[in-house]
Amino acid sequence: MSILLAEVITQSMITRFAVFGCAAAAAWWLLDFMSSKKPRAEQRLEDIREPNTRKSDLLTREKGSKGAMGKVLEMATPALSKPLQPKSSEEVSKTKDKLNQAGFRNEKATEIYWAMKIVGLVAGFLIGGGAVVVTRGVDIDSLTYTGIIAGVAFFLPELILWFITKSRQDSIFYSLPDALDLMVVCVESGLGLDQAMRKVAEEMKKSYRVIAEEFSLCNLQLQMGRARNDVLHDLGARTGVDDLKALAAILIQADKFGSSIAQALRVQSDSMRTRRSQLAEEKAAKTAVKLIFPLVIFIFPAIFIVLVGPAAITMVNELLPTMNVK
Repeated sequence: MSILLAEVITQSMITRFAVFGCAAAAAWWLLDFMSSKKPRAEQRLEDIREPNTRKSDLLTREKGSKGAMGKVLEMATPALSKPLQPKSSEEVSKTKDKLNQAGFRNEKATEIYWAMKIVGLVAGFLIGGGAVVVTRGVDIDSLTYTGIIAGVAFFLPELILWFITKSRQDSIFYSLPDALDLMVVCVESGLGLDQAMRKVAEEMKKSYRVIAEEFSLCNLQLQMGRARNDVLHDLGARTGVDDLKALAAILIQADKFGSSIAQALRVQSDSMRTRRSQLAEEKAAKTAVKLIFPLVIFIFPAIFIVLVGPAAITMVNELLPTMNVK
């Protein structure tokens, strides 16, 4: 009996310490993030003082001042990511491509990604296991639930990365026709393709931030001396958007054969707008089918109760006394 009581007390103390440690780490990170962030007034003054400064990351993420939590995580990242680091360069390049499509282009982005998976596994095991042990006790089912929670927490960074990538690609897809129309105006007014991309990046920085960042990165690579064909090819490859890949191929061919860039941009913009309208019509056609499930689950039962309920009550009040009469 004493041994069992000691085990229960020990497990309860471990669970409390684990929950307290996770809560303390989360509070530390939140306070460190809030203290390192500049006030909004100071940021606006910097925008007015230096309007042409690119604050968003282009080749790499912005290297600002890091707090204590950031330094600790940066020091612990290589050790945490070491168990998951792939042995082949192909797997490393695939991970880098996925992170590039999501907009993470830091040199240590892959290590941070693998470290987050390890942290999620440990946090899911401690928090989920502690919660399961407190509510259910120690048994085989508790160990099974703990493993499931730890596995979900382990794959959670992949789900978040997929969501960020999908949101970024949708933003590029919906903003590309407007960007191409602006590029057509710039090219027809006498600007070259490089100056047109720079103008689009400047004008669309507030309305369509993602595609403006991509065009700004292309301009920086062109200023560094890279070939235009390589820059355009990388533009389509690092975003993962098929329409942007097609645009890069068309611009490369137009530059190679000396055809009109403005005409190529106008044709590509028209085809993208047509495709976007077709997707909108497709989603509108699917709406009637998708509405069946909420109608059947939520609306039809309420309507049935309202319409049939009074008649059912009347029938019960009228029929039950006559059925009880012998």
